[in-house]
Amino acid sequence: MRRTLAVLMVAVTSMVALAFLVPLALIVRETAQSRALAGAERQASALVPVLALTTRSADLGHAMARTEAGRRGLLAIHIKGGAAAGTSRAPAAEVARATAQTRASTVELPSGYALLRPVALDGDRGAVIEVFVPADDLNRGVFSSWAVLTGVAVVLVAGSVLVGDRLGARVVRAARRLGTAATALGAGDLSERIYPDGPPELQAAATAFNSMANRVTHLLAAERELAADLSHRLRTPLTALRLSLDHLGPQAEPSRQALARLESEVDTVIAAARRPSSRAARACDAAEVLRERLAFWSALAEDQGRPWELTGATLPVRVPVPAGELTAAVDALLGNVFRHTEEGTAFGVTLHEGQDTVGILISDAGPGILDPEAALERGASGSGSTGLGLDIARRLAESTSGTLRLDRSSLGGAQVQLWIRTEKASKPALKDA
Repeated sequence: MRRTLAVLMVAVTSMVALAFLVPLALIVRETAQSRALAGAERQASALVPVLALTTRSADLGHAMARTEAGRRGLLAIHIKGGAAAGTSRAPAAEVARATAQTRASTVELPSGYALLRPVALDGDRGAVIEVFVPADDLNRGVFSSWAVLTGVAVVLVAGSVLVGDRLGARVVRAARRLGTAATALGAGDLSERIYPDGPPELQAAATAFNSMANRVTHLLAAERELAADLSHRLRTPLTALRLSLDHLGPQAEPSRQALARLESEVDTVIAAARRPSSRAARACDAAEVLRERLAFWSALAEDQGRPWELTGATLPVRVPVPAGELTAAVDALLGNVFRHTEEGTAFGVTLHEGQDTVGILISDAGPGILDPEAALERGASGSGSTGLGLDIARRLAESTSGTLRLDRSSLGGAQVQLWIRTEKASKPALKDA
């Protein structure tokens, strides 16, 4: 847009400048020629009183020497029936024609103009004063004036381009801010707002964007509250159903397992609904998150007699994910360890920092996963699990172009490897339109 406005300003200003400067240039040249011919006319008129007094060649030569044209050899006097004084350049026929006229005339010559001024003497005698005006005198000051006019035109064009560029920059800057805010809002940052700036149309667009963002924020908040409220309401009948199943004895064990899976899914819905929608904080310290979560789970591990170990979480390790999302993934994976291994089973958590990836490895000494590939493919870890923990961790890893892997741990059980990429793939820079 800025380039288009600059080209437009150049075109418009150039046309306006040409419309005024071309006539001015012609007027300057005509003015210089008129000034030169008027000077020749004054010098010719200065010799008229001399011719009225004398026509002697010596006297005329002395009089011509006192004029500028005479000193430059550009002056001649033709006496009818007598010899000419000075240097003549006009053809004899033109001089004879001028003798019969009563007013001055000009004759165009190859190297300039000749002014012929007839003078009537006593009797039937007459004379013609010839003043030669060279081409240099006719164009004196013309080219310098043209240079000044050209400089003025260049300054006008440059000034118009600068003004147009500043106006375009103001429009482009406001449009870019609006586009950046829209991109951030689309990426999930519901706190993004824009200060209305620029032309009135873009200010109106910015105001409409802010109103839309506020409306979207309120709608999502209401939707999350509704989902959380509905999920909480489900807990009452689920609790009543569990109490009823407890009275049925061992034959209701499959129903109790299905109810446990349903309660787990309800808990997941509540956690997702309560999770803040703002994604402004896009990075956290993975080591701090792991230390905090292991401190939380250590109480339960102590009650169940589970040995555990945290490795590699002494120094800060930054990862490009919100702390809340990483906490949810770690809790889900650790919850799987406690849920699907016997009490007293050891587990360990290792934080590994690579060049462009960070790995969180959760290992246990349990029975492991019979078919890791199938578990990842269908989103279930087996043994009656819904696989929600693996799914939460997988989605977190994929949000950074990372991966989730299942392997055999050195403790003999399963090892869940959560790999988070810390560097985005480079994208080509967009050029300004």
